[in-house]
Amino acid sequence: MRGFLIRYAVTGVAVLVASQIIPGITIHSLAAGIVAVLVLAFLNALLRPILYFLSAPFIVLTFGLFMVLINAFLLALVAVLVKGFEVQGFWSAIGGAILISVVSGLLNLWISERGHIEVVVSSPRPRKIRHIN
Repeated sequence: MRGFLIRYAVTGVAVLVASQIIPGITIHSLAAGIVAVLVLAFLNALLRPILYFLSAPFIVLTFGLFMVLINAFLLALVAVLVKGFEVQGFWSAIGGAILISVVSGLLNLWISERGHIEVVVSSPRPRKIRHIN
């Protein structure tokens, strides 16, 4: 359960960053933002793996770029389902999908499943991972 909450928080931060940076992605209220992140997390957990499986030949043929289109589609679908969350146009959805993926990926690199921030300390000795609460 804790892992799900951490992933949800990471997705929320990524969507917030995308709404601040990408023109055409707008969150009108805090409640709309929370619901949008919940719906996006739900769709990513249930629908995205099915879409990836069904479009596997296209993903291989485009060297993975088709996954960006799937993520953009899911982001646009969230905008249709959630009142107060807007994605205006194809390029806004593409930019938002890319930025959300990058921000989520970077944050997930730093946060472990147990909720600790992982810092790699380099020294002449072998690398150690230190957990920060």
